[in-house]
Amino acid sequence: MSSDAERDALKRDEVGRLGWMALMLTPEMGPTRIARAMERLARGGAGLDLNETGHNSNGSARAFCGAERVFDASLTELEAAGMPAGAAQFVSDGRARAAAEKEAKQVAEAGGIFLTREDEAYPGRLLEIYDPPAVLWVRGDAKLLERPGIAVVGTRHPTPYGVGMAEMLSRDLANRRMTILSGMARGVDSAAHKGALDAGGKTVAVWGTGIDVVYPKENKKLAERIVASGGAIVSELPLGTFPAPQNFPLRNRILSGMSVGVLVVEGGEYSGTRITARCAMEQNREVFAVPGNVTNKSAWGPNTLIKQGAKLTATWEDIWEDLPTQIRLQLEEEMEAAGQIESKTGGSASLFEDEKPMPEAERVVLEKLRRDESVQLDTLIEGLEGTLGSAEIFTALFELELRGRVKQMPGKNYVRCF
Repeated sequence: MSSDAERDALKRDEVGRLGWMALMLTPEMGPTRIARAMERLARGGAGLDLNETGHNSNGSARAFCGAERVFDASLTELEAAGMPAGAAQFVSDGRARAAAEKEAKQVAEAGGIFLTREDEAYPGRLLEIYDPPAVLWVRGDAKLLERPGIAVVGTRHPTPYGVGMAEMLSRDLANRRMTILSGMARGVDSAAHKGALDAGGKTVAVWGTGIDVVYPKENKKLAERIVASGGAIVSELPLGTFPAPQNFPLRNRILSGMSVGVLVVEGGEYSGTRITARCAMEQNREVFAVPGNVTNKSAWGPNTLIKQGAKLTATWEDIWEDLPTQIRLQLEEEMEAAGQIESKTGGSASLFEDEKPMPEAERVVLEKLRRDESVQLDTLIEGLEGTLGSAEIFTALFELELRGRVKQMPGKNYVRCF
């Protein structure tokens, strides 16, 4: 491609990105309506093959081409794209573009960036939800948004037990290269971020304000620490947006949407934690919950979720063993490369090794099991015939399962956890 053609392509891309921002700043335009308008502009206002989420028929949520047409479309075309009359007029008379250009400049001056649904850096998991944000404002490392992460949520008024569990689980998971996501609210959220930071891990704070408006104010140092440590602050709201009650339930769908699972640590019957857990279930994300004292009203949320099928979580292993195999293997490979666990060819000491040497029977059984494929009990017994008796195998499996090294699947199938 010639330099002139490259410059033209870059210019079109930038105009397209401004188009997304312009619609985001246009009154009466939300994520779903923006997605529909972009698709209709791409099709020249013709009939759509678009589902309710803004995805087109081939399943892609990035395949928009209407963004660069936003500023050239006539008022009639904008209205035909499904925009309300007032919104179409706001775009047609140039106010939307002016607002977008001003916002983009201010974001850059604030040391942030913005991502649109067409950008490759936009988190893929977030595109899977019903109404992904049209634009994300980001301060810090945007690459973290694609990393495997767990959202840790809970009450703003936790017990010492809740604070301790949030910090411990976040620290242990961050130490195993998982990103910890939370909302940086008082209580459990702040404890989760601090736990990740104490482990030297990465954490992402999803705000219900603009990325330049710290809320609560006492968390200003925590916000600075998150960014300075290589973490990120994310919002779908323009700069200068102050905290409003309606912003936080909307924020929760982003928390769960970017995560592979949501961990609930204390939350009352009517807390916002319930909204995040519900979002996670609707988005087909795993839900984990830390059990609490039944006499404590803050334990109502996680205890109820456990009764409804959430995974009871007491240690990091309870989450680790339920991660998708591909993600678990990715994290283990990264830890091997960093020298945190022993590589397949030997080398450094394993992060997961017990202080005492593993009994020979357990070592033999563990070597027969795999991380990516379960082994049926009868097959295991046959494979170890002449080496271990069935009673020794049963005992070894029991001990390994107690320590979280092995997980039993339905049908007496066993899989190695790490």
